[in-house]
Amino acid sequence: MARMDGKVAIVTGGAKGMGEATVRLFVENGARVVIGDLLDAQGEALAKELGPNATFVHMDVSKQTDWDKAVARAQAFGPLNVLVNNAAILNPKALKDMTEEDYMQVIRVNQLGTFLGIRSVIEPMKAAGKGSIINISSIDGFQAKNGLSAYASSKWAVRGLTKAAAIELGPYGIRVNTVHPGGIFTDMGGRSEQNQDPRNMDAYYSNMPIPRVGLPHEVAYVTLFLATDEASYTTGSEFLADGGWQAGLRQAALPMS
Repeated sequence: MARMDGKVAIVTGGAKGMGEATVRLFVENGARVVIGDLLDAQGEALAKELGPNATFVHMDVSKQTDWDKAVARAQAFGPLNVLVNNAAILNPKALKDMTEEDYMQVIRVNQLGTFLGIRSVIEPMKAAGKGSIINISSIDGFQAKNGLSAYASSKWAVRGLTKAAAIELGPYGIRVNTVHPGGIFTDMGGRSEQNQDPRNMDAYYSNMPIPRVGLPHEVAYVTLFLATDEASYTTGSEFLADGGWQAGLRQAALPMS
C-alpha cells in the first residue's frame, strides 16, 4: 500500500520547483492531485506526463473564485483531504524603494492566498472526516534579511495563521503545519536557464551545517510525511528543511572536529 493511497490533494504553485517535486512525490505515493498554478503550459504538461491521477487548473491563489474551481476539481477525484499552500512570490527591495503595491502584491499571494486556501478546504475536509493542510513558509518565517520586508512579513504571518488554524480545526481531525525551506535550488533560489547545476550555488552555503544548496525533492519529502497519516498527532508545528541554517553557521575562528 502506498503512503498516500486514497488521498486527494491540491498543491498550489505546483507546476515547477518545490511544488512540482511535491506533486510528483504525491502521485508516486498513490495520491490524486490537483496542480494549481498560473503557468498553464508547464502545469498542463506536468499533468499530462503524470497521467489520470493528476489534473491542472489555472489558479491565482489570491482569488476566491479560483479556489472554488480548484476545490471542485479536487472533489471530482474524491473526498479532499490534503492541501499544500506552496504558491509564493519574492520581490526583494529596500524599504525606501518599496511601494505599497509592491508590498501588498507579496502579501496577497503569500499571506492572503494561504488564508483563502485554508478557509476554502474547511468544509470539504470536515466532510471527508479528516485532513492535512501544509503551509510552505520559509527560513525567513523565523528570521529575515535586508530587502525582504514584504516576504519575511508574509512568511512570519503564515506561521501565526497556521497555529490559529490548527487550534480551530483540530477538533474536526484537520491538522495544519508549516514547512520552512532554506536555500533551495529553484527559480527563486538561483536556478535559471543559465544555471542548471545546483553545485554552482554550493559556495554560498559553505558555512552551513550541511554545506550545500537544498534540492526541491528534499523539501517535498517533509511535506509528504505531513500529508500522510504517519503524522496523525502532529499539528500547529514547524518543520525546517534548511540544511541546519537556523541552527547556526560555522565560524572559521572556532574549533571544529
